[in-house]
Amino acid sequence: MYAPICSLNRTATNMPSNSRGVFSLIIINKAGGLIYQREFQSGLRNLSTNDYLVLAGTFHGVHAITRSITPKIPISQPAPSPATSSTGTTAPATSSYSYPNPGVPVSGLDYLETDKFRLTCFQTLTGTKFLLFTDPLTGSVDTIIQKIYELYADYVMKNPFYQIEMPVRCEAFDRHLGAWLRGRA
Repeated sequence: MYAPICSLNRTATNMPSNSRGVFSLIIINKAGGLIYQREFQSGLRNLSTNDYLVLAGTFHGVHAITRSITPKIPISQPAPSPATSSTGTTAPATSSYSYPNPGVPVSGLDYLETDKFRLTCFQTLTGTKFLLFTDPLTGSVDTIIQKIYELYADYVMKNPFYQIEMPVRCEAFDRHLGAWLRGRA
């Protein structure tokens, strides 16, 4: 029999489907500073503001390190032709390196999963990182984080009073984010 892997003061079998899901959201600016943090339901340990600041800075560093150690795979280039050079030898094939998915930009740590929670990181083109803590059984996390990003773009980035890279203090964002997460089931 399958045992539930989430035991955060409740079990996955007796938990209503709409209560399972998002625990917390953290937004980190491109310099690694915490600009937004919100808890949506109990389950994870309560952290102090200082703990969240340390978490944001630490994750930013780990993300940068994992991005820089992405291996390049050797790709051998075919020789132009088996023509011989003036010395009578054949020209060797040249070798170059490429990332595993050449069309996809290199990213760092995308997600971390434990039996208690899943941490998903979404990095925007400007370097802002969205860290979403969810129940490991929550499906379509990518869709959830995309919607959160859309709400952020609509209510924070379009706010004429918001200063980029500064803490997010936008009541409309908080209200719409909370309503959307409560309404999704």
